[in-house]
Amino acid sequence: MDLTLSSVCISLLCISLLCYLWNKATNPPAGAPAPPGPTPYPVIGNIPDLLRAGELHRALARLSETYGPVMSMRLGTATTVVLSSPAAAHEALHKKDGAVSDRWVPDNANVMGHSGISMVWLPSSSPLWKHLRTVASTLLFTSRRLGASRPIQERKARELVAHFRGASGPVRVALPVFSAVLNMMSSVLFSEDLVELGSSSSSSLKGQEFRELIADSVAETAKPNISDLFPFLSAFDLSRRRAAVTANLTKFYQFFDAIIDRRLSSGAEKHGDLLDSLLELHAKSQLERPVIRALLTDLFIAGSHTTTTTVEWAMAELLRNPTKMAKARAELREAFGSGRAEEGDLASLPYLQAVVKETLRLHPAGPLLLPHEVSEPGVTLGGFSVPKGARVLINAWAIGRDPEAWGDEPEAFAPERFLGREVDFRGRAFEFIPFGSGRRACPGMPLAVAVVPMVLASLLHEFEWRLPDGMVPGDVDLSDRFGAALELAAPLWAVPIPVERTEDLTS
Repeated sequence: MDLTLSSVCISLLCISLLCYLWNKATNPPAGAPAPPGPTPYPVIGNIPDLLRAGELHRALARLSETYGPVMSMRLGTATTVVLSSPAAAHEALHKKDGAVSDRWVPDNANVMGHSGISMVWLPSSSPLWKHLRTVASTLLFTSRRLGASRPIQERKARELVAHFRGASGPVRVALPVFSAVLNMMSSVLFSEDLVELGSSSSSSLKGQEFRELIADSVAETAKPNISDLFPFLSAFDLSRRRAAVTANLTKFYQFFDAIIDRRLSSGAEKHGDLLDSLLELHAKSQLERPVIRALLTDLFIAGSHTTTTTVEWAMAELLRNPTKMAKARAELREAFGSGRAEEGDLASLPYLQAVVKETLRLHPAGPLLLPHEVSEPGVTLGGFSVPKGARVLINAWAIGRDPEAWGDEPEAFAPERFLGREVDFRGRAFEFIPFGSGRRACPGMPLAVAVVPMVLASLLHEFEWRLPDGMVPGDVDLSDRFGAALELAAPLWAVPIPVERTEDLTS
């Protein structure tokens, strides 16, 4: 009886607490208009509205068609504001950047103290975040540094070409591309290959295990978590997300600790890579070792997967649109003849650059970017009051398909729309923000916009690509799957037919 009475009392206490939090969250201050949005259900908020509407980025876009480009929702006890137009993004990321530049940190990012040392999750007011941002912009991703690493990227692109030349039938395009991108990043960062193309070996982890570790880490980021919907329950980790992320982070940290230990044990030997630069800062007490391994972890999780998915999306769109592929290949052939595309000036090829931009417009790797959080009271967006602590999601996927910005057929793959249009990757034109904008724009953007065109140019210049037997262009499935990176729902398979060359492409 006592146990039953205690259970009832605890249940009533929990219900009362939920009702209090609900009333507090759903009643804005007097006279402060909240953004419009669907009517939330008690306690659970608008979760059913999202579950009924399919993939999250599409569900939010559909709801915004009804409620407008500045829309408010309740997800559990948390206020979430969704921005779905270039004007709304401009206001948040430029005009109100100071008040909306903090990150909303998911519960599982707090494990092992990662959010406290990660450039991804630290608040923009943090001295460490400012220091890391300076390191990234002045040391890691400068034009000079990327120019010096260009030969490494070219060599890895040639190895990828050689791998595809050994194929005798349909290949799953993303897998060797993922391995090549991993090796590009690892060679630039610390002068080691992680994966041998076509093999499962690597320097410490098996190549397949490392790929799976990154893929699982990305997947965990996108999974729903009860602790994010009801933060007062976070101590219980009811969704078991902390346990999974802790296991993954432990593997990453151990892997990068081994890399750092090998480098430190080599004494005065210099490799001229990014790790050398980071360890020089460490030697001057300007960067702690845990911060270095967290930075490397973030770079690999964010960079390798998103770069690979962008290349796969570009190939899928081109295979579905053969005339566009023919135009891209003709431009490469005219520019480089029988030479190697990856060694050329790819920035001077307008159609190739337009293909990359059009791919990122339609299929941004981060469809909702990373969530922001309002850090100041009294903030308004679109004329509506947004409370301090509210999450702000910017639907880059919806913005890239806004008919007011992109015309009558915004969902058509038309690289020509970027020819003669002054739009770059830096987020200064808010109808095109695949890497975000403002102070929280992706710091690795310069590396991504160098690697994606190089890999894509190599694949298009060295091969004629055909679909597996029985397939026609219209059969290419462009269905997507929401996650930390926007992926093809069905992996792309294609047949690479090598273009005859007189030179040894593997040298």
